[in-house]
Amino acid sequence: MDRIVKIGIIGCGGIANGKHMPSLSKLKNVEMIAFCDIVPQRAEKAKEKYGTPDAKVYTDYKELLKNPEIEVVHVLTPNREHAQMTIDALYADKHVMCEKPMAKTAEDARRMCEAAKKTGKKLTIGYQHRQKPQSIFAKNYIDTGAVGEIYYANCLATRRRGTPNWGVFLDEDAQGGGPIIDIATHSLDLTLFLMNNYEPELVIGKTHKKLEHPEAGNIWGDNGVSTTPLEEAACAFIRMKNGATILLETSWALNTSEPIEEGSCVLCGSREGLEIKNNVLKVNKIELGHQTETIVDTSAGGVAFYDGAGASSSDVEAANWIKAVIDDTQPYVLPEQACVVSEILEAIYESSKTGKPVYFD
Repeated sequence: MDRIVKIGIIGCGGIANGKHMPSLSKLKNVEMIAFCDIVPQRAEKAKEKYGTPDAKVYTDYKELLKNPEIEVVHVLTPNREHAQMTIDALYADKHVMCEKPMAKTAEDARRMCEAAKKTGKKLTIGYQHRQKPQSIFAKNYIDTGAVGEIYYANCLATRRRGTPNWGVFLDEDAQGGGPIIDIATHSLDLTLFLMNNYEPELVIGKTHKKLEHPEAGNIWGDNGVSTTPLEEAACAFIRMKNGATILLETSWALNTSEPIEEGSCVLCGSREGLEIKNNVLKVNKIELGHQTETIVDTSAGGVAFYDGAGASSSDVEAANWIKAVIDDTQPYVLPEQACVVSEILEAIYESSKTGKPVYFD
């Protein structure tokens, strides 16, 4: 990995500063040479902190894409912008990391997949939870066959009072939805990945907006929480074509005493079961006729079950992504996989709106 990968950042807001740019800056073979944001001050600030001395600043992403030095683009904008910016970048001969969810709509996600196929460029989506140590251990463990056939799963991402109220999180047009598309997307991605099952048959879903005072106790305050049209919570039943079933539960605001972080799921197999809840991995089985539970320690200092043990999932995601670009291998998160996540999420909204199941071909 001697050569340098030159990167352009489109969108220099919260997710860029909180996840992507700090992780990329830790990689010795990466240079961030271009920054774009509709607020020029944000792009300038990003350049000063993370850019090369001669890094360029743009307010029009199409101008950034004309820069022939850029090999990789990170699309870190509101959901509404993901698809077109990604497609334009792919056709501009750039590899693309697009932040989750893949797109605001399933049709846009499919267009992104098609553009990646036509251009031959790499496309991946920012689902870092499948790259945390608990998830990678779980995947390796499942792949040994120890769990057997996974036929039942619970996909979880529930907050008691945690409605984000900054940026465009409460803008339905910009984001496309509430906790379903914001945090359940992480848990669903992880669940499907661990099950290795991307063939849904039907979805029945229901969104909820019932709380009398959703702003009360919100960890980030009100600032529009009480007036947003977005769902506060949702649940769904997903049946896969092989008969496996997934129950999805998610919320930004819900009267529950046991909130569960995004990137959590319960998997039940024909031999054993496992769960990842709030970053704790448990394996359950029958041993010598007794029910047992084992908490798996995946902390640094143990056996390195994945590259970059001890690093954050965002750091591992960035390292895996750049390695895929340099080695010309498939990215850890494939666009076709992320597209199925978007299709299921959209089906939950559609089912809630119509009151009917959504069937897949």
